[in-house]
Amino acid sequence: MKLFLDLSRIRKQMIAATVDLFMLPLTFCLAIWLRYDGVDGALFVQYIFLIIAAPLVSIPIFIRIGLYRAVIRFIDQKIVYVIVLGVTLSVVLLVALAAVMTHMIGLSRGVFGIYWISAITYMVASRFIARGYLLHASGSGDGIRVAIYGAGRAGMQLASALRTGHEYLPVAFIDDKRALQDTSIAGIKVYSADQLHELVVKKRIKEILLAMPSLTKGRQKRVLDQLEPLKVKIKVTPPVESLLSGTLRVQDIRDIEIEDLLGRDQVLPDTRLISTCITGKSVMVTGAGGSIGSELCRQIIRLKPARLILLEMSEFALYSIEQELRALLNTLQLDAELIPFLGSVLEQEKCKRILTTFLVETIYHAAAYKHVPLVEHNPIEGIRNNVFGTLSIAQAAMATQVTSFVLISTDKAVRPTNVMGSTKRLAELILQAFARQKTNTRFCMVRFGNVLGSSGSVVPLFRRQIMAGGPITVTHPEITRYFMTIPEAAQLVLQAGAMGEGGDVFVLDMGEPVKIVDLAKRMVHLSGLEVRSDVTPDGTIEIQHVGLRPGEKLYEELLIGENVEGTEHPLILRAQEAEIPLAMLQGWLKDLSDACDSFDYEQVRALLLRMVNEYAPQCGIEDFIWREQNKMPVTIENEQVLH
Repeated sequence: MKLFLDLSRIRKQMIAATVDLFMLPLTFCLAIWLRYDGVDGALFVQYIFLIIAAPLVSIPIFIRIGLYRAVIRFIDQKIVYVIVLGVTLSVVLLVALAAVMTHMIGLSRGVFGIYWISAITYMVASRFIARGYLLHASGSGDGIRVAIYGAGRAGMQLASALRTGHEYLPVAFIDDKRALQDTSIAGIKVYSADQLHELVVKKRIKEILLAMPSLTKGRQKRVLDQLEPLKVKIKVTPPVESLLSGTLRVQDIRDIEIEDLLGRDQVLPDTRLISTCITGKSVMVTGAGGSIGSELCRQIIRLKPARLILLEMSEFALYSIEQELRALLNTLQLDAELIPFLGSVLEQEKCKRILTTFLVETIYHAAAYKHVPLVEHNPIEGIRNNVFGTLSIAQAAMATQVTSFVLISTDKAVRPTNVMGSTKRLAELILQAFARQKTNTRFCMVRFGNVLGSSGSVVPLFRRQIMAGGPITVTHPEITRYFMTIPEAAQLVLQAGAMGEGGDVFVLDMGEPVKIVDLAKRMVHLSGLEVRSDVTPDGTIEIQHVGLRPGEKLYEELLIGENVEGTEHPLILRAQEAEIPLAMLQGWLKDLSDACDSFDYEQVRALLLRMVNEYAPQCGIEDFIWREQNKMPVTIENEQVLH
C-alpha cells in the first residue's frame, strides 16, 4: 500500500480510470440483469454496443469535469455532485447514441434509468471505500503523531494539509464544543480537552497543533496554560486573516512565540491619530535600519507620506530596509519618495541640509545604542550617540522649523541603574528643556519596555539554547521584564507622537511584567521538553543562573513618579516628570562633552549622577580601557598579582 501512496499523481489517475474502464461495462450489465430479472445471450448481443460505449463515453466526461483530479484521501460530499453530473451527462449521450444507431428499437428505457442509479452508486461507493482504506493505510505510517486542537474549518484544513505529506500523522481532534465531541471528522475522532492526558499516552502523541486562529490572545493563553503540563510540543496556525486567501499549508504552522504566552490582545490603532503627522508629509526616521526604526518605516510607508527619508549609520542595515521598502511600495502601488542617507545624527550640518532640502515636517528619532552591557563597557560612545546625537538632531530640527519631533525612549530611563538608561533619561531631559523654549518644533518622548524580536531580545536566545539542548542562561531567578511586539510598539509610537503638546513623556501600557525564569520554563514545556531540577532530575534542559550583567537591574519601571494621566488612547499614558532648565543643562552638557573628549571616566560618571538625579549605578565603571588602566598591583607573600 505504501508503494501505491508513493506513486505520482498521474499514475494514480490512470489506475482510477482503468478500474472504471472495466467496472462501468459490468455496471451496465447489472442494469440489464435487473431490468429483465435475468439475461440471455440475445439480450447481451442487443445491448453490446452500449456496454462497450459506456466507459468510452463516460471516462472522457469524467476527465473533463475533473473527477480524476480529486485526491481520494481528501474527498468530501462535494464529489457526489461531480459524480452525479458526470454520470448524468454520460447517460444522456448513451441515450442519444442509441437513438441514432437503433432508434431505440428493442431497447428498454428502464435499462438507462437503472444504469444511471447503479453507475452513481458504484462511482460514489468506490471513491469513499478507497478513501477509507487509504486513510487507514496512511494512518499507520511513521510520521510525527499529532493532535489538532480545534475541529473547525481551520482544523479540517490542517488535517487535509498534513495528510498530503508524511511528516505529520493526525490521530485526534480536540475541541471544547460538546456537539463535536465523540464525532468523527475526516476519519479522525474528536475528543474533549479533559481527555488529553490519557490521549497523549494512549495514542503516543508527540505534538499538539493549535488550529483556532480566530481566538483572542487572552483565550489562546488560557488554552496554552492548559496544555503546558502535558510536556508536549505545541505549535500554532496563522491568524484567521491569512486563511481567507486559500487553503492552509503545512509550512504555515509555527512554533509558539512569546506573544502567544503573554496573552495581550492588540488594540486596533486609531487611524486618525496614526496618520496626523505622516500622510502627505515629508517624514524622517533616524536609526531607520534598527529593530524599531525599520518597523516604523514599514508602518509609515503604508500611511502614504509624500516622502520618507532614512538615516542610518550601518550600510548593510540601510541597504536592507531600503530594498524592503521599495518592494513594499511596488506591492502597495504607492508613489512615496524614498531617500536613504548613510550618516549619523551627530553630523549636525549634514542633518540640517537634509531637513532643509527635503522640507522635513516630522522626525522619529530611533537612533540609539540600547544594549545595556555593551554601553556599560563603552560608556563614552553610548553618551555620544544617545545624548549628543539627540542634542544634535534636535537642534537641527529647531533650526529648520521641523513641526514634530518624537524620541523613542525606554523604560530603562526610569530610575536607571546603567549608563544606557541614564543616557536615554538625559535625552528626555534635553527635549523637555527645548520644549519650554517656545520653538516651532513640538517635542515629545515615547517610553516603552522590551520589544519582542528586537536585536538582543531574550526570546530568540532562549529558543536557540533549547534547540541546542540547553542550558538556558538566566541572569537572576527574580528578574522581570515588560514585553511588547515590535508592530504594536511602532503603532503606539506613531499615535503618541500625534498627541504631543510639547515636552510630553508618553508611557505605553505594557501589561503585566513577566518573570524571565517562568518564561524560560514555559518555552521549554511547550517545546515538549522538561526542565532539569531537583524535582525533575530526568529533565533535558537545565536553567543556569549566571548573575546580573553590568548595569542590569531586577525590575523595570515605566514611571519615575506617580503624576500620570490618561489620553484618548487606552494604552497610552502621559507622565509629568521633573525637568532641568536649559541654561543649567547646557553648562553640564558642555562639561560632559569635555569629559568624554578627554576620556575622564570618573568625571563622566559624576556628571551623569548630577544630571540624572534618579541614576543609581548598579556597578562601578566598566569601561574596558578604564579597567585595564586601573589594575592595581597587590603584594601577597612577596608575590605580585593583579586584581
